[in-house]
Amino acid sequence: MTNELVELLKGVELFAGLTQEQLERLARISRLIEVHDGETIFSQGEAGHTLYIIRDGQVEVILEDPQAGGQTAVYLGRGQIFGEMALIDYGERSATIRCASRKAVLAVIEREAFERLCAEDTAIGYVVMRNMASDLSFKLRHRNLEA
Repeated sequence: MTNELVELLKGVELFAGLTQEQLERLARISRLIEVHDGETIFSQGEAGHTLYIIRDGQVEVILEDPQAGGQTAVYLGRGQIFGEMALIDYGERSATIRCASRKAVLAVIEREAFERLCAEDTAIGYVVMRNMASDLSFKLRHRNLEA
C-alpha cells in the first residue's frame, strides 16, 4: 500500500517539493477509508482535524446556505484533496463533503500525526505550509479580481 500511496502523494500539489523519503514518511502516517454513494464525510460547521486525499472515486463539495439550502460548489476526483485547512487550524469545516460515486477510497492524515511528523522533520512542515500559503494566495487574488 505504501508504494501506491507514495505515487498518489507525488501528484498532489500540496506535497510538491517533498523528497521520496519524505513522501514515504507521509504515506506511513496515512490510512485508507472507504465511503459509499451519498455518504457524508464531514459537514459544514464541524470541527476539522483531518486532511483527505482522493485515491479513487469522486466527492461533492456542498456549500450550505441557511437561506438557499445546500449548493454543490465543485466535484473532486483522484489526486485532489480536501480538509487541508485542518492541518493548520482548529476552525470549523467550511463545506459539507459527500461521496458522489458508487464508492470512494480516501487517504486520511490526522492533524496530530502530521504535527508529530513535522516536529521530526521540519522541512516537511515548511514545504507543505509554503504550498498551502501559495494556494491560498492564488485563491484570494482570484477572488479579488472577480469582485
